[in-house]
Amino acid sequence: MTIRIAMWSGPRNISTAMMRAWENRPDCAVIDEPFYACYLAETGLEHPCRQEILVSQPTQRSKVVEGLTKDCPAPIFYQKHMTHHMPVGFKLDWSVEFRHAFLIRDPAAVIASYLKKMPTVTSDDIGIVRQWELFDEVCQLQGKAPPVIDGADVLQNPAASLERLCVALDVSWSGEAMTQWPAGPRTSDGVWAPHWYQNVWQSTGFTGGGDASANLPDAAQALADAMRPYYEKLRGFSLL
Repeated sequence: MTIRIAMWSGPRNISTAMMRAWENRPDCAVIDEPFYACYLAETGLEHPCRQEILVSQPTQRSKVVEGLTKDCPAPIFYQKHMTHHMPVGFKLDWSVEFRHAFLIRDPAAVIASYLKKMPTVTSDDIGIVRQWELFDEVCQLQGKAPPVIDGADVLQNPAASLERLCVALDVSWSGEAMTQWPAGPRTSDGVWAPHWYQNVWQSTGFTGGGDASANLPDAAQALADAMRPYYEKLRGFSLL
């Protein structure tokens, strides 16, 4: 039986490094943001590599779900999902048997990092409100709260954080295999990787400055302040 893990994150939150950690396990295959093309097709947003993304993935959600639920590429199938790719009204019933987890990060740090890659940022772009909504939906779907892990905790102590996550997801802890990996791109990376993944391509493990962020412009700081209550609610369920 394939164990399917759905990790729900917003952008700029070590989500690709987390995908690397799982992919480095010998028993695990990964998929990178499978609903990205659906999101772009539905919203019409102009994102880096837009046309390449639309060609590289199905733009029908039913087709994506079929692959996520029927494909069995390895004993563990780790799915990296972006919360802002999931519109309100698109139910998660298809994932009722999945093992869900939520990866969070301080909103100010998310926004500071996002603005290094994109000219503007909105609440919809970073998906923090949607992350809380999806967390609540998973709680109702499965009758229990899924594990929550903070990117800052992972950066501070990768081994302890990932071991607790594995325990919470009821999978074996594979030790160093999940904390170190070879540098460089992967065939599993989405076609958007050249714009977003330069730091991960250079990495061999979890590194970074935690949640420290430069002073934000007034509008960005106001957005961070507005997002903080949702982050704090999720943080209350954190494994550490």
